[in-house]
Amino acid sequence: MVSTKVNLCGIELDNPIIPASGTFGFGYEFAELYDINVLGSLSFKGTTRAARFGNPTPRIAECPSGMLNAVGLQNPGVEAVIENELPKLFRVFDKPVMANVSGFSTEEYVETVRMLDSVDRIGWFEVNISCPNVHGGGMSFGTSPEMAEAVTRAVREVTKKPIIIKLSPNVTDIVSIAKACEAGGADGVSLINTLLGMRIDLKKRAPILANKTGGFSGPAIKPVAVRMIYQVYEAVKIPIVGMGGVATAEDVLELMLAGATAVEVGAENLVNPYACRDIINSLPAVMEKYGIKNLSEIIGGAH
Repeated sequence: MVSTKVNLCGIELDNPIIPASGTFGFGYEFAELYDINVLGSLSFKGTTRAARFGNPTPRIAECPSGMLNAVGLQNPGVEAVIENELPKLFRVFDKPVMANVSGFSTEEYVETVRMLDSVDRIGWFEVNISCPNVHGGGMSFGTSPEMAEAVTRAVREVTKKPIIIKLSPNVTDIVSIAKACEAGGADGVSLINTLLGMRIDLKKRAPILANKTGGFSGPAIKPVAVRMIYQVYEAVKIPIVGMGGVATAEDVLELMLAGATAVEVGAENLVNPYACRDIINSLPAVMEKYGIKNLSEIIGGAH
């Protein structure tokens, strides 16, 4: 009998599979398709202090082995999430959840986390630092070690719950960003977020996305994810939540061998809404195929 249990920042998961924020709504939508309690946890839709309509359409563009999205953090705002969305989720899901938080200033991150901190069922905060810092000329918090550490420290002061900082791959040296987050008090890091990409319509001779650029995700980015997870694992002592191009149980094992404790599934949910369930169901057989008795024992096993 194999064990799929892992421990993420002091909280035990039945398995390491977590639907990635932005690809699973607030979770209850998928409960109409299958019992989402099979999941290790879920990272709900990125939440900001105020409601956001998001970017103009078109927001999605298909690519070979992936997709581009420029949704623009559309969400109803933290108050509506607490009052309306989370009660619906907690009626169909009985495990701790991951709150994905975004912001455009340090103060906005802090206020959103402070408000969500009162929700008992939130187990972790996944703080997305890929957003532009409106007080820093639009530079993403996640591209500067100094800004990444400052946001981490600020959020650390308003919650005792584990903080997992979500890192952008659109940097020269992701290791320095991860180390800065660790120095700022992060309990973990999650990587990678989407790569910046673009497509052009040949007939219109113009970008397909209204936003011009978007986040590239899907199977094509997995080698980048594996490389970055591997590098960060060697540089920090805090756990890693890995993601990027995950579509199969074999992909999960690959990211865990690189150094991930838990694994998020993103774009594949948009292709196959049963993706997370299917990966979880196939994990035991794939583990046996590779002689793995306990998933937690293979974390960083390729080093």
